[in-house]
Amino acid sequence: MITSKLTPDDGAAIFLAQFAGDTAPFDTLEGICKWAAKLGFKGIQLPGWDERLIDIKQAAASKAYAEEIVGIVAKHGLAITEIANHVQGQLVAVHSAHAELFDAFAPEELHKKPVEQSKWAVQQIKSTITASSNMGLTVVPTFPGTLVWPYVYPWPQRPEGLVEEGFKELARRWKPILDHGSDLGISIALEVHPMEDVHDGATFEMFLEALDEHEMLGVIYDPSHFVLQYLDYLAFIDLYHDRILACHMKDAELNYNGRTGVYGGYQSWQNRAGRFRSLGDGQVDFKAIVSKFAQYDLNPWKVVEWECCLKDAEQGAKEAVPFIESLFIQNPAKAFDDFAGGEVNVAQINSILGITAT
Repeated sequence: MITSKLTPDDGAAIFLAQFAGDTAPFDTLEGICKWAAKLGFKGIQLPGWDERLIDIKQAAASKAYAEEIVGIVAKHGLAITEIANHVQGQLVAVHSAHAELFDAFAPEELHKKPVEQSKWAVQQIKSTITASSNMGLTVVPTFPGTLVWPYVYPWPQRPEGLVEEGFKELARRWKPILDHGSDLGISIALEVHPMEDVHDGATFEMFLEALDEHEMLGVIYDPSHFVLQYLDYLAFIDLYHDRILACHMKDAELNYNGRTGVYGGYQSWQNRAGRFRSLGDGQVDFKAIVSKFAQYDLNPWKVVEWECCLKDAEQGAKEAVPFIESLFIQNPAKAFDDFAGGEVNVAQINSILGITAT
C-alpha cells in the first residue's frame, strides 16, 4: 500500500470542502492538491461526498483505486488526514421538520423518502469506513444527525422520555456503523455541532450511554462551535480528551450586545452576535488548546476548516499555514528542572527526611 510518511508534526492540514468547486484548480484532486501544497499545507481532509475529488463507493470496492487516490496526494508532498463525510452522516437521522431542506444531500430518486435516505446514508458511511481502511486511515469525521434538536428548548414542555427515546433511536441507527468500524479498526469522530443531537458534552455523554460506551465513538474537536454556545472549550478537553480523535481549527466570536445573542435573531452571519472567523481573527485561544493537547498527549492533525463571513477564502487559507505552524509545541528532550535531579540516594533521602534506622 502507498502511504505517506507525513505526521501531524510536519505541518498544517486543510479541509477541502469549502474550496472544491467547478473551476480549476479546485475541480480535480490533482489540481487542488497542487494548490494546497503550494500554500505550504502538509495534509488534506477529503470531503467524502464530493465526487470531483473521490468516489467513495469505488474507494471502498477497489484497493487499487484507493491506492491511486493516496498516490496522487502523496505525489504533491501531502498526506490524507481523514475522509470526512458530514453530509451523508447527517442523513442517517433527519427530523421531519428538516427533511425537505436536507433532500439536496441525497440522490434525487430518494427525495421525500426518509426511510430510504437513512438506509442509503448508513451504507455510505460504512463505505467511507471501508475506503478509509483501504487508504490506511483510522478515523472518519462526520455528523450524527438530528432527531430531537427541534426540542432543544424546553418550551412547549417535552413529553417525559422524548429525548431519551430519541437518543435510543439515534444509537440504533449508528450501532451497525460503529460495529463495522470496529471490524476494520476505524473510529467515528462526531462533530459536536449546533443543530446536531450531539451538540455539547452532555449530549455526547447521552449518546455514549445509549451506545453502551462504544469503543469506536469519539469526537472531532472544533472550538468554534463551543464559542458560539458559550461553552468552555478548554474544560471540554479536560473532560473528554480520551475521546478526541480529530481536530478542526476554526475561529469564532460571540459579541455580547443588546440586540442578538446565541440564537442569532434569524440574522445573516455578518449580523449575528456569533460569527465564524478566519484563524486568528476571532476569540479562540489556540495556544491554550494546543497546550491542553500536549498535557494529555493528544496530537491530531490540525485541520483548517475555513469559514468566515468577512474574509476571502483563499486569503484565509494562505494565512492559516504560518498561524498553525506558530502553535506547534516541540516536546522537551528533558524536564526543565533536570539540573536539580540526580541518582536516587536512599541514605541521602533518609538524612533529608530525618529518618533514622530502627
